[in-house]
Amino acid sequence: MREPLGRWPERSSNFMLAAGAVGLILMTAIIGYQVFGRYVLHSSPSWAEEASLILMIWYVFFAAAAGVRERFHIRITALENAVPAHVRRPMRWFVHTVVALAGLSLAIWGTELVCLTWEHEIPTLGLSRGVAYLPLPLSGVLMILFSIEHLLRGDPAGDEDEASVD
Repeated sequence: MREPLGRWPERSSNFMLAAGAVGLILMTAIIGYQVFGRYVLHSSPSWAEEASLILMIWYVFFAAAAGVRERFHIRITALENAVPAHVRRPMRWFVHTVVALAGLSLAIWGTELVCLTWEHEIPTLGLSRGVAYLPLPLSGVLMILFSIEHLLRGDPAGDEDEASVD
């Protein structure tokens, strides 16, 4: 089946997952270094906590955006399984529309948060506080695009299974 938006959604999702994995590994290493510093060297690095928190914000939002495309986000299927197949498709369209609207809110208010905090510096890192919040609008835009991709494909969140149901 031809992809409605080309190959970029798959590539960007794979990049988000890889970046999220690298962020998780880096955060784990930083926390390990902080614990080593505290208990072995008796001197904990001042930058470690802020750096790990920023990495967590980045990889969580990257994974959330990728989760929309790859359909590994949390969803409750009890209601979906309880309704007839002809009702499931409109339910899925509704769900992807709501996810796209959530992405829109992240994009709009995330951008506002980045702009409001850009001038504030994180003292221990020397970075703008806006850098910490930059993944909010980025992941919001990707959530919108990934939801649109599902809707254009015509198989939002699992319609490929409908032929075997009922």
